[in-house]
Amino acid sequence: MIKNFEELNQLSAKCASCLDAKFTGSDGKRHIVLCGGTGCLSSNSDEITKEFRKLVAEKHIEDKVTVNQVGCFGFCSQGPFVKIYPEDTLYRLVKIEDVSEIVEKDIIDGEVVDRLLYIDPKTAEKVTKQEDINFYKKQVRVALHGCGSINPEDINESIGAGAFKGLARALTMDRQDVINEILESGLRGRGGGGFPTGRKWQFAYAQPDGEKYVVCNGDEGDPGAFMDRSILEGNPLAVIEGMMIAGYAIGAQNGYFYVRAEYPIAVNRLKIAIKQAEELGLLGNNILGTDFSFNVHIRLGAGAFVCGEETALLNSIEGQRGMPRPRPPFPAVKGLWDKPSIINNVETLACVPYILREGKDAFSSHGTQKSKGTKVFALGGKINNVGLVEVPMGTTLRELIYDIGGGVPNGKKFKAIQTGGPSGGCLTAADLDAEIDFDNLVAKGSMMGSGGAIVMDEDNCMVDVAKFYMEFICDESCGKCTPCRIGTKRMLEILTKITDGKATMDDLAELEELAENVKSNSLCGLGQTAPNPVLSTLKHFRDEYIAHIVDKKCPAHTCKNLMIYDIEADKCKKCSLCARKCPVGAISGVVGKEPFVIDQSKCIKCGMCIASCKFNAIVKK
Repeated sequence: MIKNFEELNQLSAKCASCLDAKFTGSDGKRHIVLCGGTGCLSSNSDEITKEFRKLVAEKHIEDKVTVNQVGCFGFCSQGPFVKIYPEDTLYRLVKIEDVSEIVEKDIIDGEVVDRLLYIDPKTAEKVTKQEDINFYKKQVRVALHGCGSINPEDINESIGAGAFKGLARALTMDRQDVINEILESGLRGRGGGGFPTGRKWQFAYAQPDGEKYVVCNGDEGDPGAFMDRSILEGNPLAVIEGMMIAGYAIGAQNGYFYVRAEYPIAVNRLKIAIKQAEELGLLGNNILGTDFSFNVHIRLGAGAFVCGEETALLNSIEGQRGMPRPRPPFPAVKGLWDKPSIINNVETLACVPYILREGKDAFSSHGTQKSKGTKVFALGGKINNVGLVEVPMGTTLRELIYDIGGGVPNGKKFKAIQTGGPSGGCLTAADLDAEIDFDNLVAKGSMMGSGGAIVMDEDNCMVDVAKFYMEFICDESCGKCTPCRIGTKRMLEILTKITDGKATMDDLAELEELAENVKSNSLCGLGQTAPNPVLSTLKHFRDEYIAHIVDKKCPAHTCKNLMIYDIEADKCKKCSLCARKCPVGAISGVVGKEPFVIDQSKCIKCGMCIASCKFNAIVKK
């Protein structure tokens, strides 16, 4: 039980020494750590961990070797990862059958297993250390502090990495001074809107003393987004500490985590962290011998995208249907159970301990004039290096996509990047040198959002992309207001007509008018930003819409009703493989005598023929 600041300092020094010994090998041991993020766990990281522990026991080297899981390494397309300390040797794409070789060759004989090292695609050289891989070189970990290096289920490792130092400093400050520190750091909300965090806290602080709440929005719902999940899985104590600092600043004694039920690993590690902090006396009553008391509670979301909107989230916590409330009053005045409440997302709260621990200037030294600090992105889609990245604000899209992301695979041409999920918009090659910050992305017709970044190449149909996001929005609309409930449905119907080749130019004009009306008249942020994918694709790729409507063709050959599979006679080898693979018997011909042909009236455009042809004789038109 930690009773005061002195005892915390003693424990911090002890834990930091142990953690340093792990990294440097001064304890005389080798330390095997494995990625314990959801992505790697889905690729058998748990089973690989068990195999390591089994072999270490069989070799009777438990006193010389430890095996543990840490948070997400970020480089998801290369997982599962295994790192060996103190050498920092990083192995990627590790399978269960590789474990014995790593133990025998590396752990026992001290030799690197070359075949499991990362290979630089440009130089073809093998890279031994994580820090030397291009994917990591331009990253700066603030919100992701500790992820990939500490065991998230061991509070001692978190404390060794600096946990609760920010809280300890805050508790020695006046509450207004804590808010001023956040204000002067330039921290803006990482949930999408970019509202200054300190101003939100100031509003709640200004309310009369009484019951107040801090709420952590962990309802990450954007397709392809996994930033908040990875932070909660990799260093949940950082988010808890951020919540506690916010509670102290505004005068709240209770915090609520609202996390998607689809994140069981994050929820479990959060529960473990809360329990361990309570056992040490770092959560509960009279923390560190002060008069500050704080308790943390968890509520699970059922997966409704609209509950990412803060007032809908509050309704859900209260047991009501997750639907937005009219504003004002804003939650800082009348929030959870009608009490002053601040709602910050996971990444925002994870930045708070860093600011209090390292100082506002350390945080604001990164970023641009109006967007300070770093931003975490879930980089996915048509990109070589799929994964989680944290870069300083002001990093260009070109750096994100090519230097960190490794560019577009298979020699394809970059077409667009969708930032901000369904609420965002598409940015094109003309925007590659644009600096990433809140205001710049909005000015270009997109937005930061929570941090999803989906890359698209020449094979993506932008009309189909807009349709995909509109289908998602229609499914997730709560139905409370007419513009969103009806408008998005009508927009989806028009987009479907366009991709089916049944639309007219009048439909296109109606789509544009509808989009503007939904944007202007919807109640909450979900409806107000729902048309963004349509408006941004119309702005940058109007020619594709016109091709679908006028020429009845999909330039990307993606929309099935506008696509034809054809066999080029001069390339056909008359082997019949395509005909044998066709599930509906749409292909006919004479083996060895005449080229095969496709009966368009029977073809279901499944793509089996193209996949089976070894001579590239079948094309999409």
